[in-house]
Amino acid sequence: MAADWLGSLVSINCGPTLGVYQGEVSSVDQTSQTISLRQPFHNGVKCPVPEVTFSAIDIKDLKILDFGKGSTRNGTSTKSNTTPVAVPKGDPRTVEKISSPQHFSKSYGDRHLDVPGQPKGFRKRHNSWSSSSRGANQVTPKKNGVKNGGGQMKQRDDECFGDGVDDGLDTDFDFEGNLALFDKAAVFSEIDISERRNGARSRGTPQDQTPSRYRHDENILEAKPIVYRQIAVPQPGDKEYCTDSGLVVPSISYELQKRLLAVAERYGLSLDRRLEMTGVCASQMALTLLGGPNRFTPKNLHQRPTVAVLCGPHVQGAQGISCGRHLANHEVEVILFLPNFVKMLDCVTSELSLFNKTGGKQVSNVKDLPDTPVDLIINCLDCHENTFLMDQPWYRAAADWANQNRAPVLSLDPPASGQGQAVEAKWSLCLCLPFSLAEGAGRVYLCDIGIPRQVFQEVGIKFHSPFGCKFVIPLHTA
Repeated sequence: MAADWLGSLVSINCGPTLGVYQGEVSSVDQTSQTISLRQPFHNGVKCPVPEVTFSAIDIKDLKILDFGKGSTRNGTSTKSNTTPVAVPKGDPRTVEKISSPQHFSKSYGDRHLDVPGQPKGFRKRHNSWSSSSRGANQVTPKKNGVKNGGGQMKQRDDECFGDGVDDGLDTDFDFEGNLALFDKAAVFSEIDISERRNGARSRGTPQDQTPSRYRHDENILEAKPIVYRQIAVPQPGDKEYCTDSGLVVPSISYELQKRLLAVAERYGLSLDRRLEMTGVCASQMALTLLGGPNRFTPKNLHQRPTVAVLCGPHVQGAQGISCGRHLANHEVEVILFLPNFVKMLDCVTSELSLFNKTGGKQVSNVKDLPDTPVDLIINCLDCHENTFLMDQPWYRAAADWANQNRAPVLSLDPPASGQGQAVEAKWSLCLCLPFSLAEGAGRVYLCDIGIPRQVFQEVGIKFHSPFGCKFVIPLHTA
């Protein structure tokens, strides 16, 4: 009798602890009261072992899903005219057997069970259609004489969407009930005790420790404390400035700057190299003030900005001429004002010769300057050594024109506050280290002209570069 059930598909309910197993009967031992299933499924998921054996005391319920082809009952061969269907969601792990009339058409899910080599008693999930969305007696519509999903299309669906998972998994998972089983306080307490026992730093519970918040540009790694006074001068000026990052930049006197430049020239940083570096930094700042990449584009060549550079016959004037040359090379209309003098410095003559090769306009009379406002005025009229130039007629005329033009003024290398300043500026660009400037100097900027640190040390200045990745930085009054 036991051999009559071999090959049959059965469903064995072992209670809520062990769950429901389904598979093909491989052996039945009446002596030891055991039954074995080959290719078993546990709660709709295929077991990793090829065969499972059950004892009679563990079996709560046993249901026959399908008789095997060669199995007999009461000595007679039996054909099954039953169709396995899923029981409603109240108990999705069990499967029962119902009789089907001859005119009953298979449901969509049952037709997808007809895969070669796959037992009929096990259902696959199909993402394309839920088996619970249609009634049990609903007939599948036909198309061109072939049922939808049959043949090659059915096999393609099984390969793409069939995952061998029982429809019982459609039951909603109880997230709240599962989360209630997790005791967070106990877990954190256990972690805290373990870390203290091992000598590690305790992280604490979320209530005990508030996490630190960092900006996107802050380093979360521990670093050395920042020293904000990294520059020390032997003779500090009247004012102190600071950078955007908080580094203190003290002001110096003209005498200390003169000594610094003399030592730099002795080491090879000649006047011509300083003029070139100053012109590059000043022109870069001027291009930014004029609009930067928003204005200097190939599509905007018809609106070229106009810059007036006011220069005197001294080193500061040569710096302005160098700046005007770089601006002219960047498609800026430059108008250079330089009065006619009988004798000029060699650096002014050489810079003027280079400027005339750029196509810029040079004027020697204030009347030749534009009557309408220009985009920017660069003031290089003042001299650190010769303050008597302010009494010259050409100087007063140029200063009056700049104050009345209503254009913003950039003062390049302005003198200290005690020497006076005839043109009120919106921005001032200092070299190396700033002077103590007056309120009329506007916002102060500092540019790097390439003086090595050893040169600073030789004149008694403890120097650490505040420029970072830039050559021109803004300064604020400390």
